[in-house]
This record gives sequence, structure tokens and C-alpha cells, in this order.
Amino acid sequence: MKITGAQAIVKSLEKEGVEIIFGYPGGATLPIYDALLDSKMRHILVRHEQCAAHAADSYARATGKVGVCMATSGPGATNLVTGIANAYMDSIPVVAITGQVPTPVIGTDAFQEADTTGITLPIVKHNYLLKDAGDIPTMFKEAFHIASTGRPGPVLIDVPKDVSQALIDYKYPESLSLPGYKPTYRGHAKQIKQAAKAIVESKKPVIYAGGGVISSGASKELKALAELTQIYVTTTLLGKGAFPETHSLSLGMLGMHGTRYANYAINESDFIVAIGARFDDRVTGKLSEFAKGARIIHIDIDPAEISKSVFAHIPIVGDAKNVLQPLMEAIKKLQEKKEIADRKSWNAQIEEWKRKHPLSYRQGDVIKPEYVVEQIYELTKDRETVITTGVGQNQMWAAQYYKMTKPRTFISSGGLGTMGFGLPAAIGAQFGRPDALVFDIDGDGSFQMVSQDLATAVYNKLPINVAIMNNGYLGMVRQWQELFYKRRYCQVDLAVGTPDFVKLAEAYGAKGLRACHPDEVRPVLEQAIATDGPVVIDFLVEREENVFPMVVPGAPISQMIGGEEE
Repeated sequence: MKITGAQAIVKSLEKEGVEIIFGYPGGATLPIYDALLDSKMRHILVRHEQCAAHAADSYARATGKVGVCMATSGPGATNLVTGIANAYMDSIPVVAITGQVPTPVIGTDAFQEADTTGITLPIVKHNYLLKDAGDIPTMFKEAFHIASTGRPGPVLIDVPKDVSQALIDYKYPESLSLPGYKPTYRGHAKQIKQAAKAIVESKKPVIYAGGGVISSGASKELKALAELTQIYVTTTLLGKGAFPETHSLSLGMLGMHGTRYANYAINESDFIVAIGARFDDRVTGKLSEFAKGARIIHIDIDPAEISKSVFAHIPIVGDAKNVLQPLMEAIKKLQEKKEIADRKSWNAQIEEWKRKHPLSYRQGDVIKPEYVVEQIYELTKDRETVITTGVGQNQMWAAQYYKMTKPRTFISSGGLGTMGFGLPAAIGAQFGRPDALVFDIDGDGSFQMVSQDLATAVYNKLPINVAIMNNGYLGMVRQWQELFYKRRYCQVDLAVGTPDFVKLAEAYGAKGLRACHPDEVRPVLEQAIATDGPVVIDFLVEREENVFPMVVPGAPISQMIGGEEE
């Protein structure tokens, strides 16, 4: 029996094990939505297409599965663009399906037409314009394979309306042949042996781990490597959770708002083991001054990242999990021969830095945002918890003061730095991890960009908790204007015109809470956690609190300001 292209799309999604789709319907996708009515897959109606992309992105991060989002042609597709770019920058597996005008009118500026494949070409791993309904089974299998293998990333399929209505004989392929796409998963044996020798001989080594460790499922191997070699570990923002931050060998996050001791250790090291990280500018600071005395092993599945920013003395192309296992075996053989450097003085120096330069703040009569994050951590650290964030100061305070111990539990926009990410990310994470407690640590600026999707949380009865650090400013922009523009504040004051977040939450049918004094922080958090359904907590925090320590833009990461006790 022949079926329509739309039915073939739905069947293909089912074949790939898709359970949830985040989307918003429109004219060009009506055939697909009609076919969805006969499917057991769950469609989540968001209130803005960007939130569909962010929710799919977060669902993928929380579960390790491919996230799926869908929007109609023209403005629906262009509203997905920011979310797709976000997934691309952070290497997240997402399949985006967009409607398109019928093929006879493509290129005529038809109603709600946009060149979606052209627009998204720079921000996807691959994209397709579907021209023949008979290509649907193979195209969808390819899309999911490309999105989830090698270095993960988003793939977009643009579906003209007439193609989704055409009839085809449906058969889903059992296998694929993509001659031009063959990611390298196993590292070169000679390079691994060379890396093992260099690691045991190094006197001041540091492990620098990124989001690639989480993508490859290599967190256990990373912990085993650190404990085997007794090398300290620092992680990127997206690497949080790859290594337990409560571990004695943890240095926390490095970079612009990283810990002083992580930055000092990287700066003074003689050997850096970089795993699944890309030497982002927020990590390296002034590139010419970054770890000048260190040799570098760079383990990454994407050969384009090797030596892109920082020269790799020992490059290893491969999947982190597959590389770390033989690397540890090679190290163990060398350790048996007692071929290992003395690192007592180096380890003592790191411990001294940790004692001398802890993260610190002073809690007075006004709520400090750092205190809020610490209290969220204290109340949730012993249960399954996923933290999502907006972007800005709230994001950095969350990264600094919430100690992650498991992978896929800290979800934040890294490379693109997308304000508004936190709420839809919490929605996606809660669907992916229904048994987990989900907290969105957000800012008043970020939250207002997507607050309409409280409706999505309420409709689906999601027990997400949104903790808003309400300082009445675009906080991070204000901080930069304070520090580098002589406090000439321009267009950063949100105090006038910002809604009453408690009333806003109640208007959507969610619970709204507020804390105005430090003594109220813990009780409102306890009340929120005990509430069945979405909760918005308005924390009135110190208005001009800054995120410290901070590396001044253009400076080496060893040169930080703030964050020290007077």
C-alpha cells in the first residue's frame, strides 16, 4: 500500500526511536501534522519556534539521544535558526524538520517562502532540500546518522508541501553507505603510546576536559585516567559534569570566569592533556600567552580542531572513550617499570593555590546571587538534578557555585551564548529526564526573551523550577560597562518595565514565589521543590554584583581581577 510523504516522515521518525518532537505547526507542515495524529510519538507545542530548537537541543544533552524539532516554512523556519546555531556551536545532535512552499513555486517569493537550506548552511552539520518523496526513508536515516556520529551536530531537512503529499512505496533502509563520511573513532596506536610516555614523564601536567568527553560517554574513563596518574582536572563550561567537581583532583572550570587555581595551573603546567575540547577564546585568553611552557596532547574526534587555535605536539584523532582506554593501558605498563616523574612539588603548589584562592563572596543584608546558587546546590546535591541556565552573569554564577558530579546534568549555551536558552532548555531536559529535579538558573533579561513558554510548562504540568537572579539589569553587559567603560551605563537598565515575575507566573497558571532577604532564600527553594508543577522564583539580588574572578579581555588567563578577599 502506498503512503504519503508525510506518513513516510512520521514512520521514519518512529524507526529512529523518536519519542518526542518539539514544534509549532503551519500551512507548509499541515500534511505532517495530520500524519502525526496516527502516531504514538508525542508532539510538544511550544509558543515560539526558537524554544522548540532549544528544547530539542537540551533534550539531546540530557539524554544522549537525537533531539527533534519542527517548524513551518518562512518565519517558522527562520525562528529556528538561533536554536540550530546554538546546537551547532556546542556540537549537539538535533534533527530539524522545516516545511517549505510547494516545489513549483520555490524561488518565486511565494507566501511564507525562505531559502531555508541556504540560510542554515553555515550552522548545520548537513542539510537537505527534499525534492522526491521516494528519498524520504534514506534521507531521514542519513540525517540521524550524521547528526549523532563523529562530532555531533544539527541536521536540517526542508520538506516542500507537495512532496509531503505525494504517494510512495515505503521501505526503510537497514544500512547506509556514505563514502565521504567516515569519522575516525580509534586513535593511532603509535600516537597513543607516545602520549602515554609523555604523560608519565611530565612533571607539571594538567588534564583539560571539554564537552566532547560527555558526548562520547567517556566520563568514567576520564575519572579513571585522573586517578591512575594523579593528575588534576579542569573542565570547560560544557565539560562540567565530565569529572566530579567534588573530587580532590578537580580544579573546577577554567577560563574567563574560571577558578584562579585552574587558570594558574594551566598557565604554569609543562604538559596539557586536552580531551574533547577546542581551546575556545574564553578558555585561552590571550592566545600567544596561553600555557607557553606546555607541550600539548589534543584528543578530539574532529580533525579540524587539532592545532586550529593551539598547536598540538601530540595529536590524536579519535573518540575520547576509545582513545582513553588504550592510553591508560599504555600508562599502566610504563608505571610498572617505574617510569614516572616526581610530581610532589607540583601537586603541593596546586593545593596551595586552592587554599589561597577559593571562590568567595560576602553575604550581607541583600541577597547575593552566589548564595542563591549555593543554596540550590545544598538542597539538590543528593538527588538526581539537572541544571539549565540562561546566559550572562546567572550562567557564570551557576557554573562557579554549583558543583556537578555527573555528566549530562549541566545544560548551558556555550559557544553561541544564547540568551533565553534556560527556560526551553529546562522544558527539554524535564521531558528527557522526567524523574529528575530540573532547575533553570536564569537572569531577568534572559527569562523575558522566552517567558511565553511558561505556557508550555504549565500545559504539560512540568515540575521545572525557574530561579531568576533579578538584578534589574542586563547584568553581564552592565558589568563590562562598569569595568571597561567607566560606568557609562547605556541601555542595560531593566528595572522599569520588567513585569512582576510572581504575577506573570500566576497569569500562566504556574506558581510564583519571591525572596527579598537572605533569610527567605532557603524557605522559598524548599517550597518550590515541594510544589507539583512549574514554579518561578523571583530572587531580588544585589543589583551591581559582579562575576569574579574575571580575566580582562585580551589578557592572559593568569591575569585575573576580583574574587579575592580583601
